[in-house]
Amino acid sequence: MDNRQGGIQQLLAAEQEAQQIVNTARNEKMARLRQAKEEAQKEIAAYRSQIELDFQKKLAQSSGDSGANVKRLEQETEIKIENLKTEAARVSHDVVSMLLKQVTTAQAAAK
Repeated sequence: MDNRQGGIQQLLAAEQEAQQIVNTARNEKMARLRQAKEEAQKEIAAYRSQIELDFQKKLAQSSGDSGANVKRLEQETEIKIENLKTEAARVSHDVVSMLLKQVTTAQAAAK
């Protein structure tokens, strides 16, 4: 019976040792998964930061272009306004004369 008892004790000890090996492996696996997750989060944060930086650069460039376009459009508009004022001043005498002629002609026809 001692032999059987010794064998059972050895079997229980081997089972406990196997359970410890499995627990150690499981803990190491969980630690490695946590480490991999942290590394992935760092990579994601760095990538997100780079994308945001690129976006801000493009936004600044397009805003600069937009400012130049607005200034150019304002200048073109001012030139067109001045041209219209010049043209209106040039033809205003003729328009007034034509209106007076129409009014006086209409009044003469009505009498």
